[in-house]
Amino acid sequence: MINTLLPKSKAVIFSLTLFITSFSATAQEKAVPVFKDGEAQIVAAFETPEKWIRHDLWVETTFDTDGDGKLDRMHVSVTRPFQTETEGLKLPVIYETSPYYAGTAGTALGTFWDVKHEVGVKPPVARIHPTVKRTGTRPIISNSLIREWVRRGFIIVHSSSPGTGLSQGSPTVGGINESLAPKAVIEWLSGKDNGYTTPDGNEKVKAFWSTGSVGMTGTSYNGTLPVAAATTGVEGLKAIIPVAPNTSYYNYYRSNGLIRNPGGYLGEDVDVLYDYIHSGAEDKRAYSDKTVRDGEMAKGMDRVTGDYNSFWAGRDYLNAVKPWKAALLMSHGFNDWNVMPEHSYRIYKAVEGKGIPAKIYYHQGGHGGPPPLQMMNRWFTRYLFGIENGVEKEPKAYIVREKEPNTNPTAYADYPNPAAADVKLYLGAGGPSHGTLLTSKLANQSSEKLSDDVSFSGSDLAKAEKSEHRLLYVSPVLKEAIHLSGLAQISVKLASSKPAANFSVWLVALPWSEGTGVKLMDNVITRGWADPQNYKSITKGTPLTPGKFYDLKFNLQPDDQIIPAGKQIALMIFSSDKEFTLWPKAGTEITIDLNGTTLTLPVVGGASALEKAIK
Repeated sequence: MINTLLPKSKAVIFSLTLFITSFSATAQEKAVPVFKDGEAQIVAAFETPEKWIRHDLWVETTFDTDGDGKLDRMHVSVTRPFQTETEGLKLPVIYETSPYYAGTAGTALGTFWDVKHEVGVKPPVARIHPTVKRTGTRPIISNSLIREWVRRGFIIVHSSSPGTGLSQGSPTVGGINESLAPKAVIEWLSGKDNGYTTPDGNEKVKAFWSTGSVGMTGTSYNGTLPVAAATTGVEGLKAIIPVAPNTSYYNYYRSNGLIRNPGGYLGEDVDVLYDYIHSGAEDKRAYSDKTVRDGEMAKGMDRVTGDYNSFWAGRDYLNAVKPWKAALLMSHGFNDWNVMPEHSYRIYKAVEGKGIPAKIYYHQGGHGGPPPLQMMNRWFTRYLFGIENGVEKEPKAYIVREKEPNTNPTAYADYPNPAAADVKLYLGAGGPSHGTLLTSKLANQSSEKLSDDVSFSGSDLAKAEKSEHRLLYVSPVLKEAIHLSGLAQISVKLASSKPAANFSVWLVALPWSEGTGVKLMDNVITRGWADPQNYKSITKGTPLTPGKFYDLKFNLQPDDQIIPAGKQIALMIFSSDKEFTLWPKAGTEITIDLNGTTLTLPVVGGASALEKAIK
């Protein structure tokens, strides 16, 4: 009515002004992501779980691994703010994929390989093959990540990996299809027309709500798959945050030629893990079992020699980093004896070496443990939303110091600490009780001998004042704390009484601490294992000539730890490690030539810092 009181031209202008004002107000009311201090903030309009849109679909891949003559499709579920449907809002995606979502097999007696046999011989008893009863209800695959990230303006996507849940194909435990499956999902999220409403139909579905920028995260196997996806170089994958990822199945089940199990899973191998995750369609399992588990795996895994071969090379992501483009925030625990810290270290250094944005977060705990939420938020905000928050200019390494919570890491220029330098230590006689570990070499040292007996645990041997089953070499008492950062290395000259033997090394802090509140890291600094038969190469072991000396050199697991004043650093050498290796009969003798054996430690401040601490 007000327009009738104005001249016609002014009425038109006034009406247009009202329209623009009304449109602007409506636009301002639309939900949009909000950023503060370089982080995506919680937006009230997104914090409406009852309105979140949840649906599932299938993404077609480029492979057929279940033998049905059709390209395998991956089961995918989506959780997104309702505004992506009602307001045309497009948002970036945080994506997690896993073989575990639909359930796993049990660990009944006989599921794992029998470890009670000699080194270098075929296992005496075949293992059983448990089956998985698939669990889960459509359209929800998983609820991980959703509560924290959707309210900050991210879409969450989950998928079951090949041969698990409602995803087609076969699990291969590190095979190429486990890299190409998430690649196909990321391509769909970036606009490719390979999404379907059903596993076998032709009705298409598109990710119209996605900006095409995808980040991935997950822990353990779920952290391995972001690494696998990144090795494909898929364009839409902008950033990943793997937590305790397995980056080489050889390094997971072997060590320097030795059959060595992940901590807590004695007798596990790649085929055991295959059975554990194989929750896919029951009518396809027989083909996959025959082709993958009883074919490719049985032929390639080699539980006799433990050598590195083409089977293991194809399951080593370090061999496939050339196409990598995604920004990497790596996370791991220094005392993870399941997926050991070398897994993260090797990929971090490779990606960093390519000039790609890379950062690493280490804590002092065990398996799992993501970076602090703020750190993750800044990483995803920078690379998925494109907000210039400066993360690429910040320190590259964040280490949680002893006794500190995981939320309070200390920043360093890089890992290993750039101030660390290798310091060589020499062994002095007395190993059956307490030999010496010194910075100066002693002349004309004798050889010392140990007798293998797996009935004694590593901790029992380290605590013993004297033992014929291990050799222990101990530094002077530290008058000042010593900061170790990087890779310790042992170079040993040894002889075995048998053609094959386990060889294990622990670096420990003495006196051994016990009681309430004591953690494993307070005693065990780091560890390492090797097969003396692989003294020349991990690809070809050679039976040892009993009594003949061989030179063997290998790294221990990465570490960053401050050893407090009052402690002694001790090198423990033994044969069979009850927690990790095969269990041969007792009696194998290992002789160590002290003149040809050294321990190299990565000491912050180098030789002068160590000399000052032990003078």
